[in-house]
Formats: sequence, structure tokens, C-alpha cells
Amino acid sequence: MTAPGSTPSAHPEHPGRTDGVANEFTVFTEIKQGEADALRKDLAMLSDAANDENVHAALRQIGTLHDARHVIFDNDTRFMFASVFDGSWDTYIDDFAKTVVGERFDKVFSHSEGFPGIKDPGVKDWFLAHQAPAGVFVSAYPDLTVQQIYKDHRVEEAFEEVLDTPEFRAVLENPANADLVATPAFQKLLAEASA
Repeated sequence: MTAPGSTPSAHPEHPGRTDGVANEFTVFTEIKQGEADALRKDLAMLSDAANDENVHAALRQIGTLHDARHVIFDNDTRFMFASVFDGSWDTYIDDFAKTVVGERFDKVFSHSEGFPGIKDPGVKDWFLAHQAPAGVFVSAYPDLTVQQIYKDHRVEEAFEEVLDTPEFRAVLENPANADLVATPAFQKLLAEASA
């Protein structure tokens, strides 16, 4: 079943669905016998590291990851990694190997049967063998890349800062600017800013 706006991957050899610019990536693995607690411990460290500015800097450097989640299930025998990203699947996998995030990937996936390592030439084949496409994938903002979201956030912060200045209030109240302030576009901008 495909949701409206959700299509199979443009790369049939890379399972996963897309919605606009967003792609889903879901991997299911078998946890090595007796390593669920070690995996759980590494996931806890990963969770703590999520607040590390080096991790956030690496994610900004990658610049395509919307979100990610890790789940241990089936009585500690299976592991799921799922994420949403922009761009090509190949680039997404390559980008992780180039940052501190790749080291964390290695640590977490080392508890999965047969994982060769994020920098191993066979890692893409391993991911493909363990990846399953979502039955349905829908993005709340299918036309916005992570980079556009970052930019929109920066612009919003800058605009909010301008809105709070007395100089901006003076511009709004100046009769010489009445025609500009009255335009539908300017009124829409003010309405969106106050929403």
C-alpha cells in the first residue's frame, strides 16, 4: 500500500519509500546471542551522546538526517534502526562513515549478526540484506529538506529578533510605510509571525 505522495524508492535495489524529498530507512537485525544488555548499554550511551555538541555538529555536517530511532524487540533477540533522510541512499550511508556518528553506528551495530563495520566496502550490501521498506511512509513536510528546515529556523530566529526591536515598531507605525504595511504579503508575514 502506498500513501498519497509516497512512492517506492527511485533505486529499486535500495528498499524504502519516499515522500517528497524525504526517504525512510528501516533495518532489522538479529542481536548476537547474549549481547542484548551490551547493546542496551551502548544505546543508553548513544542517547546520552545525543546531547553532545560533537554529535549535533556531525549531524549538521551530514545535513540530511531528519530523525532516527533504535529499538530492541522480540525478547531481546532483534534490533531495529529506522530513520528519515534526504537525498540518495548511497550518499546517506557514505556520509555516516565520515563522521563521529559512524563510530557510534559501529558500536551499536557490532551487536548485530554479521555487521562488517560502517567503513567496510560490504556494509551497503549488509544494510540492503537487512533493510525492509515501510508499508506506508508519510512525511509531515515532504517538500522541506533538513537544510531548508535549518535555514527556515535561522530566518525565523532572525526575524523574531527584528520584530522585538523598537526600530521595527517605529517602521510599522510610520505613516510613510502605511502602503507597504497594508499589502497582503506584509500582513501575511505579520500574521505568520504572531501565530
